[in-house]
Amino acid sequence: MNKLLDILNNRDTELFLALNGMHNNFCDFVMWWASDKYIWIPVYILFLYILWRQYKKKTLIIMVFAALLIFLSDQISVHLFKEVFQRLRPCHTPELEGLVYTVNGKCGGQYGFYSSHASNIFAVAIFFLTLLKRKKTMIVIPVLIWAAFISYSRIYLGVHFPGDVIAGAVAGTFLGWFLAKYCKKAIKYRS
Repeated sequence: MNKLLDILNNRDTELFLALNGMHNNFCDFVMWWASDKYIWIPVYILFLYILWRQYKKKTLIIMVFAALLIFLSDQISVHLFKEVFQRLRPCHTPELEGLVYTVNGKCGGQYGFYSSHASNIFAVAIFFLTLLKRKKTMIVIPVLIWAAFISYSRIYLGVHFPGDVIAGAVAGTFLGWFLAKYCKKAIKYRS
C-alpha cells in the first residue's frame, strides 16, 4: 500500500511540476484573479438570479442551502482532510524548494489536501446545475469549465498538487449534488 501511495505521490508531483512550470506574466495576472473569491460575486449573483426566475419566493430556501453548502464544503476540507492528512502544499514541501513557481509570493496555509477552492467552486457549480429546471448545454458546459478553470488556477499558483484539486472537485461535486437534492425536497415540501 505504501508503495502505491509513493507512486501516486510521485506522479502527482511530476504532473504538478509540469503544470506549474508553464507560466507567463499574462497568465500570472489571470490566475491570480481567478483564485480570488470575491471577484466571482457577480457570477454568484447571476446564478441566484437564474434560480430566482425559476423558483421565485422559494429562492430563500435555496439561499439557506447555498450558505450551508459553502460552510460544509469549506469546513470539511479543512477539519476532516487538511488537518487529518497534513499533506504539505507544494510551496511548503522542502523537496520542492526552488522548483515551485508562486505568484506574488503567496502560498497559503501549510496543508493542501484537499483544495478548499476546488471543493467550494464545484459544490456551487453542481448545486446550481442540479437545481436548474431546464438544463441546457449552453449553461452546463460553461459552468463546468468555469469551475475547472478556477480549480486549475490553484495548481498554476503553486499552492496545490493536482491530486488536491481533483479530490476537492470530487468532494465538492458530491456535496453540491447531495445538498441540491435535499434543497429540492425542501422546496417541494414548502409547496
